[in-house]
Amino acid sequence: MIVSVFQTSDIDTCLALRRVVFIEEQGVSEQEEVDGLDDNALHVLATVGDLPVGCARILQKGATAKIGRVCVLKEKRGTGLGAKLVQKALELASQNAGIDRAVLGAQLHAIAFYEGLGFTAFGPVYDDAGIDHRDMERLL
Repeated sequence: MIVSVFQTSDIDTCLALRRVVFIEEQGVSEQEEVDGLDDNALHVLATVGDLPVGCARILQKGATAKIGRVCVLKEKRGTGLGAKLVQKALELASQNAGIDRAVLGAQLHAIAFYEGLGFTAFGPVYDDAGIDHRDMERLL
């Protein structure tokens, strides 16, 4: 199994993966999922062979990189692909000399996953698209 995780300009493939995970599986509305910010983001794609299986995006706001839309197809979860996506996003963010911090909004069930990647939760639990989240951060 050849796994690749890389920056991509193929937004359509990322949107298709996010549709499966967020809209079809988790019930997020298309209006909330497709928020108009993708053209201003860096995108990371994970493939197994030639098959796209996961993605993430990075938005920059000042000295902060916001990692979001991290998703892996159900049949590939638990394989380490999610960690590889986040690690690649952190690598890309840290290559920008102006960025010194990464943040993300984690679904509550994923907090331990992100803690394992060096993130720390802060602030209250909040609802995002009908799913409880908590903000997390990591210095770069």
